[in-house]
Amino acid sequence: MGQLPMHLRRGFLFFLLTSLLVVLAIAPAGTAERVTIVVLATTDLHGAIYPLDYYVDRPAALGLARVSTLVEEERRLHPEAMLIDCGDTIQGSPVEYLHQRAVREKGGTASRDPMMRVMNYLRYDAMAVGNHEFNFGLPVLLKARGEAEFPWISANVTPTATEEEAVAVSKRQYEKAADHMGDRTFEPMLLKQVNGVQVAVIGLTTPAIPNWEPPEHIQGYRFEPAPEAARFWVRHARQVRDADLVILAAHTGLERDPESGEPVGDQLAGENAVYQLAAGTSGVDAIVFGHTHQEVPERVLNNVLLVQPKNGGRSLAELTFVLERPDGGGRWQVSEKRSRLIPVTNDTPADPKVLEIARPYHEAAERYLKTPVAQAARDLDTRLGRVVPGGGALEAIHEVQLAAAKADVSLAALFNASLRIPKGPVTVRQLASLYVYENTLVAIEATGRMLKDALEHSARYFNQYRGPGGGPLINPKVFGFNYDTAAGVTYRIDLSQPAGQRIVDLRFKGQPLAPDRKLRLAINSYRKSGGGGYTMFHDARVLWQSNQDIRQLMIDYYTNKKVIDGRGQPAWEIEPEAARRALVQEVEGAAQPAH
Repeated sequence: MGQLPMHLRRGFLFFLLTSLLVVLAIAPAGTAERVTIVVLATTDLHGAIYPLDYYVDRPAALGLARVSTLVEEERRLHPEAMLIDCGDTIQGSPVEYLHQRAVREKGGTASRDPMMRVMNYLRYDAMAVGNHEFNFGLPVLLKARGEAEFPWISANVTPTATEEEAVAVSKRQYEKAADHMGDRTFEPMLLKQVNGVQVAVIGLTTPAIPNWEPPEHIQGYRFEPAPEAARFWVRHARQVRDADLVILAAHTGLERDPESGEPVGDQLAGENAVYQLAAGTSGVDAIVFGHTHQEVPERVLNNVLLVQPKNGGRSLAELTFVLERPDGGGRWQVSEKRSRLIPVTNDTPADPKVLEIARPYHEAAERYLKTPVAQAARDLDTRLGRVVPGGGALEAIHEVQLAAAKADVSLAALFNASLRIPKGPVTVRQLASLYVYENTLVAIEATGRMLKDALEHSARYFNQYRGPGGGPLINPKVFGFNYDTAAGVTYRIDLSQPAGQRIVDLRFKGQPLAPDRKLRLAINSYRKSGGGGYTMFHDARVLWQSNQDIRQLMIDYYTNKKVIDGRGQPAWEIEPEAARRALVQEVEGAAQPAH
């Protein structure tokens, strides 16, 4: 036999070498086959693409542009790696806010969703549906989903017949009704063959969405408990679809501490369910989850691997599974599993292609954020705003809520407790940084008792003061964004008392507030739904609701007024004095950089 030409010999040798490597990777020893599956995951991206904190206008270690670099590094090591997301994707940044506003104004003629364009480029395999996907209404949600080149998955958010579809069924126009419902239907799971392994990724969504969204935003959907849906679809994946590896991609958080089993505070019934999913769902190998903006690098509960990457694209989760099966066939079995979080840092390069895709949206956001709004007559400071009134920032929010809702009393929280807006010109960027959520404003008919209950609930943000050296006074189990203060009344918060007995001398127009006194109360839509544990408002009668979010109400109000003075009368104070001083020291100490 003649000698092969050089180029064919090289090709043949390359083929032999790669074949040998494949054999070694899959079956390194003995009679058992062995394969490794890698899954990468993000969650709660909230529209973050550019590595930029838009509200303070400086670079930040976050966003899909930097995540893309990490994904490509991982794919060089693991070419078959899957990439999934756990929801809350198309809301939360100025880029998405402006785009969604354009969609509501222009409908289908608006440009494609920036997050979907970038995620398509990154080749995401699937995205679980989050609660914030519903914030802008169904036309916006469905348009974004239609632009995704990957499925939006949720096994427990299912369509129900709308009035239009029910009429179609009554007229025996079954195909028309089915088409309408089909347009709204999310796939329950993704099935994908990876290295010969059948992988099932089942999507789950927090079922608490009806507590937060107006009916028109969720019309035609049923939100079922996540554990029930998980049990059904895991069994289906294993028994019907022959899945070898089952992963839950869940937009729902850990409702209990995985070690102590103690419940986590500030959550609605059924809102978070990862602990229950892990403890009570047979056949699950891992849960990658989101919603609570925490980081969980690796936990194992009931032999279920748990991992949660940081929100905003601040970290990328990597889940690694080693599966084995007997030589000659049989079912794959997971023999090893582990996870880690790969942090996005200031040294992580941004992918130039992602920056290019998002540039038009980014530039539009920058033009909008630089728009002048008004003049600040004083510094507006949030840094001590949760412990000492009078910083001006919280007062500026209350002023808008009282005016827009024509309310007697306003309840509001500081969402950004590290902000200072200096005296002088104020732009949209600075004002928007005071209110970073898309909540609308609601005026409800409340009572004095309801308001006091709400303030007592809010005061759980603090621990009881037991004298000098008695420990931290800020309760880590209560998120700062769930700590509300009131304007339009005066009161004191006595931290020497246990939770539930701290609001004293509550007065309206200088007189003690009677429990049955009716009030027109301004609150945000999240509070009206009972969000943050404020269940006392859930069934209150709605007197008025804004058709714009509170952030836009603030921009419009101060654009017209031209001046932001933030000089509302201090409505509250913390006592005793020693507790107030200790709190100030605690907050100031927490704000100091670590040495």
